Amino acid sequence: MEGALRPVLVVGVALALSLAVGWAVDRSLSKADARHPETPLWHLLRRCGLPLQVALCTAILRGAYRAAHIGKAHNAAVGRGLTLVLIGATAWLLVRVATAVTDSSYARYAAVSRDVAKIRRLRTQSTLIQRVFTAIVGVIAVASMLFSFPEMRTVGASMLASAGIIGIVAGVAAQATLGNLFAGLQIAFGDMVRIGDTVVVDGEWGTVEEITLTYLSVRTWDERRITMPVSYFTSKPFENWSRGDARMTGTVYFHLDHAVPVDAMRKQLYEVLEQSREWDRRAWNLVVIDTTPTTVQVRALVTAKDADDIFNLRCAVREQLIDWLRREHPYALPRVSTTPAPGAS
Repeated sequence: MEGALRPVLVVGVALALSLAVGWAVDRSLSKADARHPETPLWHLLRRCGLPLQVALCTAILRGAYRAAHIGKAHNAAVGRGLTLVLIGATAWLLVRVATAVTDSSYARYAAVSRDVAKIRRLRTQSTLIQRVFTAIVGVIAVASMLFSFPEMRTVGASMLASAGIIGIVAGVAAQATLGNLFAGLQIAFGDMVRIGDTVVVDGEWGTVEEITLTYLSVRTWDERRITMPVSYFTSKPFENWSRGDARMTGTVYFHLDHAVPVDAMRKQLYEVLEQSREWDRRAWNLVVIDTTPTTVQVRALVTAKDADDIFNLRCAVREQLIDWLRREHPYALPRVSTTPAPGAS
């Protein structure tokens, strides 16, 4: 009976201690969060409770499992299993802590900064830093798990001796992947494109939705997602409409009859802009920029705070000015002459 109760007692003590420590840490973080509402760090660190309890419980069991007297035949297997779980739980805890720190830094900066461009840049950098850190921790954790087996330690010397050849072969085989990896780091710290930027790639207009170490996702205006390797943005030209400053200037072109009342149309444009919430009041204009034997080309210039507003404003100006011309000055719309020229036989 004592042999059967001993493992249960060891597991029960380990669970009780880990739950108690987890509860105490959570209470401490909750109090710290209440004392410092200006930072979300303590609230984010509370998400680390589960991996902390798992790591703590596994560490206690790893140190005390021999006291359970489960038998020499099972000691090695149990010890190795607990080691693997401890390595995985520790990696999980490190990733959670790093995520909490980076998310907290980004949230605090975004709360006090009014520079949208810098906020997007920090968001992009923090996201990619998290992914790089997660990848590094994952690789180290997997390597540690593998080398916990004696067989892997035996062949470790041979693997290190041939590391140069393996590195060359792997570099050639994974050239595209490594290129995208370094391109992702270049994008993160080169500030050429950020999450939330409005871009035009391959004739498609959209917003950068996600940036990883290997690919970038653009959400188009019609809710499609274009996924492309990040190396595209370091090797080919593309348009970034919101880099540095999201404000934009837009134009609307009209082909009208020579009799169009330009001054009246200019005043009507100003009235349309005054009633539009998209206009940011920086600039506006309406001028005749070209003429042909049958029409004149009129350009309306407007400004807005970002790409979405400039698109909506251009559509509103185009629609309302055409409607105004049709109602008030129909003769100003372009016409096709169907009457024979005087003197024609």
